[in-house]
Amino acid sequence: MPALPTLDAESVTIARAAATELARLLPSTDALTVVEHDPASGPADDAVAVRAAFVGAVSADLLVVADQAVAEALAGTDATISVADALRPALDAATATLGAGVLDEARSAALAGGLEEEGVIAFALAGADGTPQAWFGLRMRQRPEAVPQQRGAAAPGAAQVSPLRLLHDVEMTLTAEIGRTKLPVRQVLELVPGTVLELDRAAGSLADVMVNGRLVARGEVVVVDEDYGIRITEIVGSENA
Repeated sequence: MPALPTLDAESVTIARAAATELARLLPSTDALTVVEHDPASGPADDAVAVRAAFVGAVSADLLVVADQAVAEALAGTDATISVADALRPALDAATATLGAGVLDEARSAALAGGLEEEGVIAFALAGADGTPQAWFGLRMRQRPEAVPQQRGAAAPGAAQVSPLRLLHDVEMTLTAEIGRTKLPVRQVLELVPGTVLELDRAAGSLADVMVNGRLVARGEVVVVDEDYGIRITEIVGSENA
């Protein structure tokens, strides 16, 4: 087995970028934020962990513990897929930050201390209340001489079904935001009916469209059959969110 590299600042930066992209596409009912991993509040050793290997410009082993978050997102839908399949789009997004390469088949197994293994850079994915809902680990490896074919890949011309299609029936919360403001606690407590708050956006400006708390688009506020609506005018990429 090739020697593991030292956990330098560059490796940590790469791992955090991968964790951020994974959190962005993780099928969770809550918007998740990447925070430092505290082993004391980490998952149990018998928690379900999804592991996958990426071979390419930067090769790495990936580990995700998110069975509870995924189960809550899929609850009440017709999707009958495994945790590994549900996480595949998020794993694809995470490895996209590593450059060109091939992501191997994802497999589920007991965590068994995987986040604490030598060379693993681990992060927690916390919900709005700061409580970890999922965990991500990445271990950098030396680049092999050649990139192998993806294990289990279909033959050229064969029909393939995107893992993301399996999540099409999962409902996510969309909200429109026309502006924000900040107030000291004293003024918040003094709010009464009739109080006018000045927001940080000019009248007529585009509203932000949020998916589970993450900015994905901007649009104009319109009226549709006496209800408010949003006409999308701009899609916001992850690098601009």
